[in-house]
Amino acid sequence: MIVPAETTNSEARAGFSPPPLLWAIVPLLLLAAVLVLIVRTNGGLGDRTVPPIETLSVQRVVLPAAGLIELEVVNGGPDPITVAQVLVDDAYWQFTMEPAGTLDRLQSATVSIPYPWVEGEAHAIALISATGFLFDTAVPVAIESPQADQESFLRFALVGFYVGIVPVALGLLWYPFLRRLGRNGMNFVLALTIGLLAFLVVDMWGAAQETAAATVGALDAPLLIPLIALLTMGLLIVVGQSFRRRNQHRREERGALTLSYEIALGIGLHNLGEGLAIGAAFALGEAALGVFLILGFTLHNVTEGIGIAAPLVKNRPALLHFVGLAALAGAPAILGTWIGAFVYSPFWTTIFLAVGIGAILQVIVEVSRLIRRSQERAGEPLLGWQTFAGAAAGVALMYLTALLVAA
Repeated sequence: MIVPAETTNSEARAGFSPPPLLWAIVPLLLLAAVLVLIVRTNGGLGDRTVPPIETLSVQRVVLPAAGLIELEVVNGGPDPITVAQVLVDDAYWQFTMEPAGTLDRLQSATVSIPYPWVEGEAHAIALISATGFLFDTAVPVAIESPQADQESFLRFALVGFYVGIVPVALGLLWYPFLRRLGRNGMNFVLALTIGLLAFLVVDMWGAAQETAAATVGALDAPLLIPLIALLTMGLLIVVGQSFRRRNQHRREERGALTLSYEIALGIGLHNLGEGLAIGAAFALGEAALGVFLILGFTLHNVTEGIGIAAPLVKNRPALLHFVGLAALAGAPAILGTWIGAFVYSPFWTTIFLAVGIGAILQVIVEVSRLIRRSQERAGEPLLGWQTFAGAAAGVALMYLTALLVAA
């Protein structure tokens, strides 16, 4: 049999076609070559004659001992930067920097200044680059920074315990009362939970934006907040759906308990942010502010226990579950006080808060589904007077208790 020449040529060409993976790699290699060319030729513009773009971000000010100030700095600009001089209270002062020399883009260093700071007073600090740029920061109230020793860890753990675990546990004590509510009362409480969580989302969003403003500009932290929040919410929704499919035989009981744990997780991430604020306040020497934060957050967080207990009214979970819920929602405050006092980082704080926003948004979706199913069985819309009143009451309750927290 004679094979047509056209068919033979087609098969021959097909036999010599490169593998699909090669077609995926070639554009990447060409892109890498173009990027290298752009960097080496400065985008075709040649040598720049304009002044360098210098941005030095002071991430943290620490007073580890009497007569010593330490600054944690990051080069957030596109050009290298060299710290040439240091001003403290309008006087030039000796300093050392580790690592020494010029900082490249996004490189960090610790600037140590042997300055006799005065306890209780404020001190102004300015770093001067080799090209004359000034970067200001300040010590609002000079007090020796907490040391990472056993005593300090225990003290801050106790603070986190007061702020996180105690109020949430007290809020969970409303569980017997909630069990006596009818359908309308229960939907009101669930809507109140949505109001509580909505307030926390807005509160965390503001805190995340404020913290992101203190991060290195090159990291573009404000942009990460909505992206990480949405990704976290999507991930938790997918995980929740997968969990429900594997537990169809005990869906109602496990679903309610799982939802309570999800609420506790979201609230726990929020309480982590509160712990960060308290720890950072004490680390900066603002002890009075720290005490007000402890009192305010303790009263403020009692309401969170109600939201955690609300989905469980039709079930009788073991006491161990209530202990676990209180720990999940409250213990992150302990971790937050440790981080805020000893290793505070604006960037990672922003990330934690963004994750918390996403987790709480996912919980709002789940609680809304719970209310919708109950309302549909009664032939009523999701948003009625009782659910609207519950959500509004939740927002109002959180706002009024938040007034107790010093701004």
